[in-house]
Amino acid sequence: MQLPSLLLNSLADAKGFDKEAFEQVHTSGEQVTSIRVNPRKRAEIKNLNSKIPWTSDGYYLEQRPSFTFDPLFHAGCYYVQEASSMFVEQALRQTVDLSKPLKVLDLCASPGGKSTHIQSLISKESLLVSNEVIRSRANVLKDNIIKWGCENVVITNNDPKDFTRLENYFDVILVDAPCSGSGLFRRDPEAIEEWSENNVQLCSQRQQRILADVWPALKIDGVLIYSTCSYSKEEDEDIVNWLVHEKSAMQSLLTFDSSWGIVESAGGYRFWPDKVKGEGFFLACFKKTNGEETASIKFKSKPEAATKKDIEMLARWIKMDGLQFVKHLTTVYAWPQHLATDFSFLLENLRVIYSGVLAGELMRDKLVPDHSLAMSLLVTEKVPRAALNYEQAIQYLQRKDIQLQGAAKGWQLMTYNGHPLGWANVLPNRVNNYYPKEMRILKEN
Repeated sequence: MQLPSLLLNSLADAKGFDKEAFEQVHTSGEQVTSIRVNPRKRAEIKNLNSKIPWTSDGYYLEQRPSFTFDPLFHAGCYYVQEASSMFVEQALRQTVDLSKPLKVLDLCASPGGKSTHIQSLISKESLLVSNEVIRSRANVLKDNIIKWGCENVVITNNDPKDFTRLENYFDVILVDAPCSGSGLFRRDPEAIEEWSENNVQLCSQRQQRILADVWPALKIDGVLIYSTCSYSKEEDEDIVNWLVHEKSAMQSLLTFDSSWGIVESAGGYRFWPDKVKGEGFFLACFKKTNGEETASIKFKSKPEAATKKDIEMLARWIKMDGLQFVKHLTTVYAWPQHLATDFSFLLENLRVIYSGVLAGELMRDKLVPDHSLAMSLLVTEKVPRAALNYEQAIQYLQRKDIQLQGAAKGWQLMTYNGHPLGWANVLPNRVNNYYPKEMRILKEN
């Protein structure tokens, strides 16, 4: 691996930079694999090695398995995430009271690692808006949020400047900014070919524009968490200085164990791969010192509510407590009741592509359940389940025909080790596999 000499030269005065150790870790061929366990879907996961010290549910793996052929991965029992980036947990725990209802925006959220992490940390009374500006990436984000099993998340497909409509709305905004990507060279050597000084400058300018666009949406005393996977100070410390001087942002300093190997630099935190067990990462936290405490929440019309007849039918499928059901044509969504006003407000002000839990389609007084409902924790115990062994689970996830001996007729929740994978409809002479086509395993085991 030949690291760009211009990058190495530019890092000579960066705090914590050790050129020899930095080059050595990149040429060693060593790879670090880490996952974060879903605290709402506790499962027995093999090959866990040691805990990641800065996060409650993060683990290093002894070796990288084939996640594609692990049914628990598809069940949303864990997320494969880079260890350094899980430091977002410390940023949240040390700057806000996570037991209180919070409105959080993850602005550049795809593929969903930080969003699913945030969702696991905030209270169920809190709201997470998970946004991605690129539509194809927003769909990947949606799939991962659904797999995680979230009711209190709204997924949007908006440009950062669209959030100016939500002035003073959020308590926390995370901007994991698009960057030049030098922190991921060890994991993705092809990124070296795309790196240039010019790209670093372009990224720095874009980062400032993104932050300036979203800044009005943060309320006074709200917290901004800024991060990149770049080593370049133009995208890290220089952005910190820009926020302090241009936006009057007050830095929020974090405390951590020195044995973790994280380097404090200009009020931000650098992760060097020769000092931590993880990839290159930078994070800094800020508090907003101007603005208003509360936003003006107005919307013109409420979404159509499910009828009494609909609700009686839905009760056969769903744990109803604390939920409100809204319809769009024949599609029905389950929203947390206490967030219905916020969901309606967001629906009118942003390009919402998903909200709450999509329960399914209402067809001839029956519900055709959606995959999202299977992945959620809302399915009532009355709904029949079929326990699949490993071979059956893989066949199901490949969307192949499966055999279920003695299964009752009708809709069944397919499970593996007690964790739902999706739906199947058992007919007299066959089993219809309803695992989503776009999510199926394409490879052969």
